[in-house]
Amino acid sequence: MDATDFTLSGIWEKMGAFATMVVYILAFMSLASFTIAIERFIVFMRSKKESMKLVSEIGPVLERRDFETATAMAKADKVGYLGRVLRAGLVAFNAKRREHEDVAYESVTRALERQTQREVHSLKRGLTTLASVSSLAPFVGLMGTTVGIVNSFTEMAEKGSGGLAVVSAGVAEALITTAFGLIVAIPALALYNYTSGWVDTRAVDMAETANEFLDLVSSELKADAMRSAGATAAGGGSAPALSSAPAAAGA
Repeated sequence: MDATDFTLSGIWEKMGAFATMVVYILAFMSLASFTIAIERFIVFMRSKKESMKLVSEIGPVLERRDFETATAMAKADKVGYLGRVLRAGLVAFNAKRREHEDVAYESVTRALERQTQREVHSLKRGLTTLASVSSLAPFVGLMGTTVGIVNSFTEMAEKGSGGLAVVSAGVAEALITTAFGLIVAIPALALYNYTSGWVDTRAVDMAETANEFLDLVSSELKADAMRSAGATAAGGGSAPALSSAPAAAGA
């Protein structure tokens, strides 16, 4: 390569096999990170839209304490992450409602926690790759730079001549891999930080929704317990009146 030809096309034409391989690896890493980011953005937006729609529809139903209708709504196909969390809580509530108040409440709590963890894990799918690309890309580029500089000095030693003019072309070729590594890493890091923050915010939304549902469950379970206690008291109060009839007749 001409020592004065420092254009990207000129460097690329004369780039060694190892440096070329490094650039291709970095290009693949960049493509993977952008593919994951686009897929996550589509999933995020669709799931958020479905969640907001479900919550707006199921909220009034739950306020009326119509748990059967709410369960049917939550079991629909497109309910988003909030819908799936509420579905888990409703299913547990319906299954344990007739049991002791504390047992039912704990069962619903565990169901909500498990489903929230599943939803957060699902939303984080692929983010590990973004984190890996953002942290590994600079080192991959640096590896290409290191090998390129070693090759430049080796060539200088073989030719028996020195000076900047001899090694400048090789150093330029080597440094391009580091630059490419940074170009790949910086967007990947930005995408990872954004998507991680988005998931953390949705985790807070799910926790708040679960807590609101638990408040409703607690209120309903207490109401059920009071109705049950009232029915028991009413049944217990009538028993003496019935049992007193034989005594009166005997008198």
